[in-house]
Amino acid sequence: MSPEFFIGLILLIIGTGVSAFPRDREYLTRLINLEIPAFGLLLVALSFDETLALLTFIAVSTLTTFVLVLLIERRAKE
Repeated sequence: MSPEFFIGLILLIIGTGVSAFPRDREYLTRLINLEIPAFGLLLVALSFDETLALLTFIAVSTLTTFVLVLLIERRAKE
C-alpha cells in the first residue's frame, strides 16, 4: 500500500469525526470541516490511480462547495 492511501484514510477518519461533532457551529467552520475528509478521499483515490474517479470527485467536490457557499451566503443575509 502506498503512503497516500494511509494518509488519506487518516484524514478521512479524523475529518469525519470533526465534521460529525463540530465545536463551532458556524457555516464557514462546517464548510472547512467538510473539506478535510474530501481531501482524504482524494488521496485515497489517487493511490488507486483511477483517472475517471479523480475527475468525477473533483467535479462533485467543486459543485458541492459552490452549493454550500451559496447556502452560507443566504443564511448570512437572513
